[in-house]
Amino acid sequence: MGMSVRVYTGPHSDRGGPPSAWLVYVPWGLAAVTIIGQIAWILTTGESRAILTSITVVGFFLTSTTHAFATRGLAWTSGFLGISLTLGWGIEALGVATQFPFGDYAYSDALGPALLGVPLVIPMAWAMMAYPCLLATQRMVGQGLAAALIGGFLFASWDLFLDPQMVGEGYWLWNTVNWTLPGIDGIPLQNFLGWLLTACVLMYLLDRLPRKAAKDGVPTLMLSWVYSSNVFAALVFFGEPAVALWGGLCMGAVIIPWWWRAWSQPQW
Repeated sequence: MGMSVRVYTGPHSDRGGPPSAWLVYVPWGLAAVTIIGQIAWILTTGESRAILTSITVVGFFLTSTTHAFATRGLAWTSGFLGISLTLGWGIEALGVATQFPFGDYAYSDALGPALLGVPLVIPMAWAMMAYPCLLATQRMVGQGLAAALIGGFLFASWDLFLDPQMVGEGYWLWNTVNWTLPGIDGIPLQNFLGWLLTACVLMYLLDRLPRKAAKDGVPTLMLSWVYSSNVFAALVFFGEPAVALWGGLCMGAVIIPWWWRAWSQPQW
């Protein structure tokens, strides 16, 4: 993977001046709350687990949003949220209404208020995870098609963990399932292909935003936690070795080189 093109811009690039100094600590606190909530999610069942699902999504979303604002400014964060929330909700609303691109599925009412059949936490989930995936990709490759493909693959591979968990809880389900990945039943292969297509488009659009070098410890922590905890949970708590294998290999294909890049060249 080639070196990415660095664009160094300071706080003056966003109108309104730099954020307050104390704001840099807020994402760390939100990250801690999110991780604790996700650990608690594993240890609970039923309605408590559904409530924790929404809480941890909101927590992760706020972690990504506050970190973006603290390190990249209001204009960048507004653009990021505009793209990720709009595309996330729009593609889900299209999917529920037309079965494209994910297949014939529907959400239950377990995830709270919905708009056009899509719970409001769903676009927040798209945005929360798109942020660390985007930054990880930008650490490894330059702007262009490579960023869209690698970032899209990283983002979409997260769904190899997400969908089996959420379908298992009954938060959404498919009415029709044809082709599936070996070992992952109840979820059509079309869903994962739809995720890959949408994720590549999302990463392409987000990578049009100005690249900014910043201290990205929080998104690094969250992306590493998502990968490691999901592999562990699939193996130990859910008894889903196929999920751990598929997700571990696919997501790891980007995560492991990214870990090496971050360790071997910690400075932008």
